Formats: sequence, structure tokens, C-alpha cells
Amino acid sequence: MNHARLALLSLALACALSAPAAAQNDKMTPIATPAQPTAISLNTGPLPDAANQESWHRQYNSVFARNVTLATLTPFLPAAGKGSGAAVIVAPGGGFRTLSMENEGWQVAQALADKGVAAFVLKYRLNQTPADMPGFERAMAEMFSATAKRPPAPQDPASAYAPQIADARAAFALVRARAREWHVDPDRIGMLGFSAGAMLTMATALHGQDARPAFIGNIYGPLAAVTVPADAPPLFIALAADDPFFGNAGYGLIDSWRGAKRPVEFHLFEQGGHGFGMYPKTTTSTGWFDSYTRWLGMHGYLRPAAAH
Repeated sequence: MNHARLALLSLALACALSAPAAAQNDKMTPIATPAQPTAISLNTGPLPDAANQESWHRQYNSVFARNVTLATLTPFLPAAGKGSGAAVIVAPGGGFRTLSMENEGWQVAQALADKGVAAFVLKYRLNQTPADMPGFERAMAEMFSATAKRPPAPQDPASAYAPQIADARAAFALVRARAREWHVDPDRIGMLGFSAGAMLTMATALHGQDARPAFIGNIYGPLAAVTVPADAPPLFIALAADDPFFGNAGYGLIDSWRGAKRPVEFHLFEQGGHGFGMYPKTTTSTGWFDSYTRWLGMHGYLRPAAAH
């Protein structure tokens, strides 16, 4: 296994086991695969060499998926006549081993739709984990014991995240192909990612070729410096200073965007830890979504394009 793939896997416990301080139920409880009647297959094919089938569990009073081998996209659309025409592809986190489908996916997408922004939850393909829950728990515990320090970023994200970038590209292609049906402006589609999903969002923006997000959001993802293209999209970042993985790793990404004279907004919350998402917490990190929607509004994405 190459170093890039090991780096990806080492994020898993950070994302899968993160929760608000108030949450008590950290036990992983298997659940039946929930009905997903509006999920649309992205036709990127099965994950190569995958042996274990998709399964779901509940933890921290929220719902997670793992062993995702077939990617899907689930639309959350504004009420008729209430949409701005803007859209967001939402990428949950989970260390590329699991996906926080509820806290960082469905709830985020519904909140965006309530603001008039069409949202689409990307269930992207994941690295395989043991099929049985005890084996999965052991694997995650072993990873945790070996990952007290922030893992290094992959040197070649385009290769390290190849299946996931393919899923993201297919998501953008699908939304653009059905833009008229979904009342979406194909030039006003952004992407918002959490932790590993933030890593995928950045990789899609920088290496996703025809995906071309109009704007991007990085919520508690790595902030390592990158090479920023001249036409890089506006970037929104939210991170807690006490994030055990990225809170003390510097702010090179912000410096990179500013150095390229591209729009960037950065919110560093005093407290919040990692993985706060839409969980209700007593920390100010809970306000990230309001800040994000105000940022969308500042860039005109809460109004129809003609109203700019």
C-alpha cells in the first residue's frame, strides 16, 4: 500500500468517531440500510477489488455508511419558486472509510435547500473496512492508536483520490445535465466538504478537470499550502482551534489563496473539536453554517442570477 493511501486511511477515526461533547451514545450500532428513494446512481462503476457490501450504522445519534462501492447523488431541492438557481454538491467526511451521511450530509443539504440553494449529497466510494462490526471497531481502534499526529498529505492527490474525484466529476456532470429539470444554473454549482470530504472538495477544485466548482467550502479539512490556479473559485473555510488533527497545522491554504489574489474567508473558532457538522453544541463552531450562508449571500448565491 502506498504512502498516499495510508495517509488517507489514517484520517478515518478522526472523522468517524468525532462528535459533540454533549453526545453520549458513541457505541456503533448496525442498522438496516435506510431507504434512499431519491438517490441517483452516478454510474462510475464498482470500487475495484471491493469484497464487502455497503453497510450502515448509528453512532452519536447519527447515521453513517461504510463500504460504499457504488456512488450515488441525492437531491435536496428548494420549494417550488423559492430556489436561487445556485447549487452545492455536499461531500460528507469519514476518513474515506465511512461517511457521516446525516450530520454532514442530509442535514446540511436540507438546510441549504431551506435557504433556496439546491443541494446534492454525494455518497462517494470508500476504502474497504471489515464487514463485521467488531472487526470494524477493532480496525478503527488500531488506526487511532497509530495516528496521534496529523497524517501527511498525499503528494499526488489526483492519484490518491482518483475514485472519489471520479465520483465528484460525475456528480457535477449529472447536475449540469439535469439543470433545467432541477432549476439550477449550471455555472453556479459549488461544492462543500467536511474533513475527508473537504479533502475531496479541494482535490476536485484543483484536479477535477471538467468539474469546475463555482465556489468551494472546506469545513475542518487540512489547511496545507497548495498551488492555486489563476481562476481558483472563492473559498470558505471553517476550523476549530482545538481540532486535534488540523488545529495546529498552520494556515498555508489561506496564505496560498491570498497569495494568488483569490477570494477566501476563514473562520477559526476557539472551540469545537473535529467533526462538529450540524451537531448542536455549546461552542461558537455551531455558527459555521450561518456564516457560510451569509458568505453565499455576499457572493450572490442566495438570489437568482438576474437579481445580482
